Amino acid sequence: MKMNNELNIILQVLDGNPGSFAKLVDTYKNLVFSLVLKIVRNREEAEEITQDTFIKAYNALGSFKHESKFSTWLFRIAYNTAISRTRKRTITTSTIDEYVIENFSIDSVQENLVSISEDERLKILNLAIANLPDDEQLLINLFYFNQQGIDEISVITGLSASNVKVRLHRIRKKMYIGMQNQLNKLQIS
Repeated sequence: MKMNNELNIILQVLDGNPGSFAKLVDTYKNLVFSLVLKIVRNREEAEEITQDTFIKAYNALGSFKHESKFSTWLFRIAYNTAISRTRKRTITTSTIDEYVIENFSIDSVQENLVSISEDERLKILNLAIANLPDDEQLLINLFYFNQQGIDEISVITGLSASNVKVRLHRIRKKMYIGMQNQLNKLQIS
C-alpha cells in the first residue's frame, strides 16, 4: 500500500470513519502475524497478539506522527506487544562463549557447506536459526526474510542502528558455529 493511500485511510479513520481501518488491517495482518509468530512461536498466542496489535494501533492512531512508514510504526507496536508477552514466560537458552564467537573461522564452515547438497544446507541453516534465542531470530528474520533495513529494525526494536549491525554480525557468527556443529554431526553419522 502506498504511503499516500495509507495517509488518506488514517485521515478517514481520524475523521470518524473507523471502517476504513479494515483496509490497513487487510494489508498488514499477515506481515504482523508472521512477525509475532517468529517471536512467540505459538500460533494461537500469535493470533491474539496480532489482534492486540491492531487494537493498540487503532487506539493510538492519533499519535502516529508520520515520521516513519506506517508499517514500521505498526511493527514496533507488534514487536513491543509480543516481547511483553514473552517476558511473562521464562525462556532458557544455551549461550555460546564470546571467545568462541570472536575466534571462529567462517571460511571452514563455508568450505564444508559446499560439500553437501542444497537441501542439507537449507536444513542446517534452518536448524541454526531455530536454535537462536527469540530476540536474535527476530533480528535475522526482519533483516533477511522481511527485508527491513537497519534503520527500520532500529525503530521496530528500539536498538540503535549500530547495535543492530553489531548484533547481526554476532548472530551470523553464532549461526555459523551452529552450522559447523550440525556439519560435524553429519560427518560422524
